[in-house]
Amino acid sequence: MSLIRKLAAFAVAAVVAGPVFAQDAEWDKVVEAAKKEGTVTVYNSQLGAPNFVAVTESFQKKHGIKVESLDVRASELTERLRSEQAAGRYLADIQMHSANSIETGKTQGILVEPLGKIPNVANIRDDMKKEVTADHVPGFLQAYGILVNTGLVKPEDEPKSWKDLADPKWKGKILSDDMRPLGSGGTMFVVFNKTYGQAFNEKLAENKPVFSRDLRNDARRVARGEYPVYIPQMFAFANDLKGLPIKVIVPEEGVPYVSIHFAIMKNAPHPNAAKLFIDHFLDMEQQVTYAKAWMLPVAKGVEDQLDPESKRFASAKLLGTREMNEYGPLMELAKKIYP
Repeated sequence: MSLIRKLAAFAVAAVVAGPVFAQDAEWDKVVEAAKKEGTVTVYNSQLGAPNFVAVTESFQKKHGIKVESLDVRASELTERLRSEQAAGRYLADIQMHSANSIETGKTQGILVEPLGKIPNVANIRDDMKKEVTADHVPGFLQAYGILVNTGLVKPEDEPKSWKDLADPKWKGKILSDDMRPLGSGGTMFVVFNKTYGQAFNEKLAENKPVFSRDLRNDARRVARGEYPVYIPQMFAFANDLKGLPIKVIVPEEGVPYVSIHFAIMKNAPHPNAAKLFIDHFLDMEQQVTYAKAWMLPVAKGVEDQLDPESKRFASAKLLGTREMNEYGPLMELAKKIYP
């Protein structure tokens, strides 16, 4: 009976392992084909961020596949993809873009391919799995908090909540990304409207926030003491301000965010290398690299490998984001509230 039990157990194990071995073999073929392709072209808006450079360099070192990067502003990225596909010029393998931009692009003829099986997609954390689709997956989140000048704002006066910014004491003292067009300010406006209602945006407008669209320089303006507060502060853009008199506050109720996704372009010249690059980006080491740059990771377990300050951002509660159907109507509302 002992031998029979052993044989039965071996048979069950073989049945269970069969699909796993088949999946491994299938992925091995993708890796082999990717190395034969030898290169991958990534269209992105990382603007030379050191964390993106680190990930591409680690990919090249590990797999021997060259990464070509087209690094432009998000609006330029969309237009470049549109014009190339309209002309039948398929140069990009991957677009690294917001989920909404990818979906909007599909309606405008910027077509993408189904992703198929990419092993590390299985490691995406549970609260982000809803964003995984057949043709694009999240790679990281850009999240936003409140930036204060610590020389101008005493600890007891720091805003702990977004709602604190409607206090009249902040009138004329808030520098803000413009809430009326597309961008981080527009995302913040939409999330405020959904979370707190229109009345909150109207109350905030009474404090006369000063609009600007130079995100990196605006943070430095606060560091220089031109304004005591800046909203919404992208966590990652404050990472290189360490040592200056600033503090990034993670509001207690959570943070607005934008998901940056990966999609493989229609007729991608190097489709296997594209799959391998996405899989590489989602592995633990690369997700930790992004989290240390104060981007929010999408893989499970990253927080356990971070310093306390990076962990504070990586574990921030998500307040909400902007959906496709909210662009037009709510941007018009923002123009009325902030004329």
